[in-house]
Amino acid sequence: MTSNDRGHPTDADRAYQAGLRLLSYRARSRRELAQRLARRFPQAAVGEAIAQLEAHGYLDDTAFAQEWRRAREAHRPRSASLVKRELLGHGVPRETAESAVAGMDDDAGAYQAAQRRLKALAGLDAATFQRRLGDFLRRRGFGSDVVRHTVQRLWEEANGRSG
Repeated sequence: MTSNDRGHPTDADRAYQAGLRLLSYRARSRRELAQRLARRFPQAAVGEAIAQLEAHGYLDDTAFAQEWRRAREAHRPRSASLVKRELLGHGVPRETAESAVAGMDDDAGAYQAAQRRLKALAGLDAATFQRRLGDFLRRRGFGSDVVRHTVQRLWEEANGRSG
C-alpha cells in the first residue's frame, strides 16, 4: 500500500481496499466493480485500483463469466441466451459472454429446471401442467421447441409413459 506525503493512504489505496471487500462478498465483472467504486472515489483512483486488482488476479471477466455459467447450470438453470444476456448486463464483453455460454445444453438445462417444479405441479390436469411448466421454462429463457419437448417429456414421465 502506498501513501501520500503525510503518511495517509491515497484514494487509489482506499479504492483498492474497497474493491477487495466487494470482491470478498461475490465475484464481479470489471465494469460492475468500477461502477461501484466510482460512487465513492475519483475516476483516476478507480482506474488505478481496477488495474491493480486485475494485475493481482482478483478481477477477471473471463473467470467471472465461467463461474456465472457454472452457478447458473448448477443452481438456477437458464437458457444459454439468458445467461449471455445476464453476463452482458454485468458488463462482460460480448466475446467473453459468448465464449462462456458456448456448449451450454438448453435441453438439459430445461429438464433440470423443470424437474425442480414437478412436486408443485403434481396432480394437475394436462393443460394446466403444460401451461404452468411451459411458462416457468419460458421465464428462464428457453425457446419454444425446448419448452414443448421438455414439458411433453416430463408429462409422460410423471404419468408413467415413456416417450
